[in-house]
Amino acid sequence: MQTEILPISAPNALNRALEVLQAGELVAFPTDTVYGLGTLAFNSEGAAKIYQAKKRPPEKALPILLGKIEQLKLVAISVPEMAQKLAASFWPGALTLILAKHSDIPKAVSALETVGVRIPDHAFARELFRAAGPMAVSSANLSGHSNPITAEDVYTQLNGSLPLILDGGRVSGGVPSTVVDCTGKDIQILREGSISTSMIWEALAES
Repeated sequence: MQTEILPISAPNALNRALEVLQAGELVAFPTDTVYGLGTLAFNSEGAAKIYQAKKRPPEKALPILLGKIEQLKLVAISVPEMAQKLAASFWPGALTLILAKHSDIPKAVSALETVGVRIPDHAFARELFRAAGPMAVSSANLSGHSNPITAEDVYTQLNGSLPLILDGGRVSGGVPSTVVDCTGKDIQILREGSISTSMIWEALAES
């Protein structure tokens, strides 16, 4: 497979990405942390291609990224008030919420009863998700290798494994998202990232 690199500023960048995604293929693109490798969230075959391209262990679920809060109902059910508060406070941003999975999400994306969801703080990525719909996304690197912060990093690791890389320049490559499990009676902070534990509790305490 030949891998094309297309600047996100190109007039046809979004349409080309949609064309690739609707064909069940993978697209790499910039986010607010690292470059992501994604497919449509409801496409089992596309999800399998992410695992294959990355050589990723199949038991690790894929997070889902959204372009707008209205898409949350497509991928999660019974979203509790505490999750809604956190989303209102920190989305778009580096917060992943673990929620009860919608039945439409295939097992290839998450074999669990839950799914991790966030809206990234990157304008082009959100534009892509608003146009394409929710996407199952992992970092665009070989599993266990360095996180990609440029399109060239993605090309070096995954050339030939996907048809399209959207080049948005260097991204921050900073601290990963904070992960909060909202499926129980009380929240559980599974990973503290750029959003601190104290910030989480302050947001929940606000009326």
